[in-house]
Amino acid sequence: MMISRACLVGAYQSKLEAIASHPDIELTVVVPAFWREGSRVVRLEQVYTAGYQLVVAPVIWNGSFHLHYFPTASSLLADVRPDLLHMDEEPYNVATYHALRAARRAGVRSLFFSWQNIHRRYPEPFRRLERWVYRTADAAIAGTAAAAAVLRRKGYDGPLRVIPQFGVDADVYQPAPGTPSDRPFTIGYAGRLVSEKGLDTLVEAVAGLQGDWRLLFCGWGPWRPRLERDLGRLGFAERVTFCEGVAAIDMPACYHAMDVLVLPSRTRRNWKEQFGRVLVEAMACGVPVVGSDSGAIPSVIGNAGLVFPEGDANALRAHLAALRDQPARRRDLAALGRKRVLDCFAQQRIAAETVALYRAMYAEPPQGAAAGSA
Repeated sequence: MMISRACLVGAYQSKLEAIASHPDIELTVVVPAFWREGSRVVRLEQVYTAGYQLVVAPVIWNGSFHLHYFPTASSLLADVRPDLLHMDEEPYNVATYHALRAARRAGVRSLFFSWQNIHRRYPEPFRRLERWVYRTADAAIAGTAAAAAVLRRKGYDGPLRVIPQFGVDADVYQPAPGTPSDRPFTIGYAGRLVSEKGLDTLVEAVAGLQGDWRLLFCGWGPWRPRLERDLGRLGFAERVTFCEGVAAIDMPACYHAMDVLVLPSRTRRNWKEQFGRVLVEAMACGVPVVGSDSGAIPSVIGNAGLVFPEGDANALRAHLAALRDQPARRRDLAALGRKRVLDCFAQQRIAAETVALYRAMYAEPPQGAAAGSA
């Protein structure tokens, strides 16, 4: 059984179908009916639901990343009687502690997932919950090697695999059919419109970019008014398009409207880019990518795109100018990006690696009996 707040997003559910396609796996996935993100409500999409059971369950403290939990976890475990609980949450969250306690009482093996790539000391009670989860879980998944290193440094010494939380369905995220249009060179950004994404660097870069270009923002967030104001002041308002409320399953059309995708993230004291899913989505769609060197971005891009020092608008501008003036280079990077996704980030591959961990866990006795109290 998997409990996953993230799997209410339809595009992510293709991993669940891929997991369930393995003949020795019987999968039940518990999701909320919706999730609050500030003033925005993300509602459950049921897109890829074949081969497994999708259960909608209530959430206490919906919208609170650290405090939320699924109050019916114990009864669901009793009903489903799984061999394994996959808790798709960070180890310091109440939801993980609550579900793993229920799993321990039921004698069910358990694992958790972590993206956290900064070594942080959390206040109580989260630090105590985190330590208990480390002692109790039978295994863990880290989204990146940096996240795995943080888990080890913080004291988790159990079985650990590095597997991104989600891959990309390469049958859905495909290059656009036909030949490119004669549109102006279009620079795209996808994701939250927030300060840590380095959008000020992107604005500064395009402000000095010569020639005809357009800027496409696919996302929402509190920085939109500032972006509109700054770009308007620079005289570029007519070159900019904002697209909000695009469902994940419809994102390929947004990527097809771009000639390059930029992820200019800026590291903060308590955050650096943990993965950059939009990078692999764009690469799967045959769109060249340019990213800063914040967090996991360089390791995700590999040799399939361009990287610049975070905050360096001049370096970003130089990359954009080069790609604008060299269509052949764009085509080469597009092909490299697509290949990298198929080799490393395809949903089927992520699912197979996850199932391999399940099998290894099933071969071992549960860890819970040796765990101490909270």
